[in-house]
Amino acid sequence: MEDFMLPCLNKKIFGLECFGCGLQRAAALIFRGEFVAAFKMYPAIYTLLLFGGFILFTMFVEIKYSYTIKIALAIVNGLIIVSSYFYKMSFMF
Repeated sequence: MEDFMLPCLNKKIFGLECFGCGLQRAAALIFRGEFVAAFKMYPAIYTLLLFGGFILFTMFVEIKYSYTIKIALAIVNGLIIVSSYFYKMSFMF
């Protein structure tokens, strides 16, 4: 499965990982049932799945504060992605 994954252009050109590096591999690990390894690969994978699931759910069911919940989930995801990126980068150098 990993033979068909898209390469990270940022890593190929600049030699540094981007904020999305590990997302494809984490999704592949989830499909294989390796949930802890998926979290270690990309910590935001589960909150992104929750966010995407909530967006899909609100396309069919109207929820009173859905806009506020979407904004909160987006902020939480952004914070997790940025903090895990800097955590990962601090161990690279």
